[in-house]
Amino acid sequence: MTGKVAAINTSDKKGMRKKTVKEAIIKTDYGIEGDAHASSEWHRQVSLLALESIKKMQALGLKVKPGDFAENITTEGINLPELPIGTRMTIGEVEAEVSQIGKECHTRCAIYYQAGDCVMPKEGIFVKVIKGGKIKEGDIIKVGESVNG
Repeated sequence: MTGKVAAINTSDKKGMRKKTVKEAIIKTDYGIEGDAHASSEWHRQVSLLALESIKKMQALGLKVKPGDFAENITTEGINLPELPIGTRMTIGEVEAEVSQIGKECHTRCAIYYQAGDCVMPKEGIFVKVIKGGKIKEGDIIKVGESVNG
């Protein structure tokens, strides 16, 4: 299964809409350099959300775009929530492993109030960075096998 990087998004604070950048450096076992969510302390180093999920929200009348749901990488062409935990993928020259599908939002963050809803808890995924490198908009994403079987 392959897809592509539709957008790369970063922010210096958590829970905020992210700004789109053309390229980024992703560090091994850390995440995107300069992003508030990057940390070697946890498994949610980089977040991914499909452009298809954003378009679903746009169809409901919301004026949202890549980065508005605080995702680091907006993908295109991959059904992210279907990927099992442990699935390996390459994003450009970066190697990553799916570490979490969706997330529980205990409080409604700024994104929920700004967008009126949030698809990230249901349709976003998180990855741990196995091998860092540079990524850019348009890079190919190749989904491999799960390390768990």
